[in-house]
Amino acid sequence: MQLYNTSQYAIRVLNFIANHSQNRLCSAKELAEVLNIPYKFLTKIMGMLVKAEFIKSIKGRDGGYQLNKPASEIKLIDILNTFNDEPDNESCILGIGTCDAENKCALHDQWMAPKDLIRKMFEETTLDNFTYQACKL
Repeated sequence: MQLYNTSQYAIRVLNFIANHSQNRLCSAKELAEVLNIPYKFLTKIMGMLVKAEFIKSIKGRDGGYQLNKPASEIKLIDILNTFNDEPDNESCILGIGTCDAENKCALHDQWMAPKDLIRKMFEETTLDNFTYQACKL
């Protein structure tokens, strides 16, 4: 299972802002450079994060972005839902299509427990529960 690039970038951006922007704003340029995200793609993601009220945009020469609420109130599942990337309960891990109790693939039963743990992790983890270390690829 892998998250969409948009969701991966959004989580990285929000976590970076949460951990590096105490008493300062983060500019889109800084975020794009530090997190190695294409600038144009980043600005689209930032617009969606503002609309979803995870962050607020401060206009002007010294403007930038900051969290709109405490990191402890931002759950990973909420970020994923914003980008329609919620873990799908019926997608087959083998890529066969729909996989459920009536139409099982070879790994269906073995996959259910780890899948539930991943969902629980997304539902319980907030931005203040982990620290993302930016790295250049």
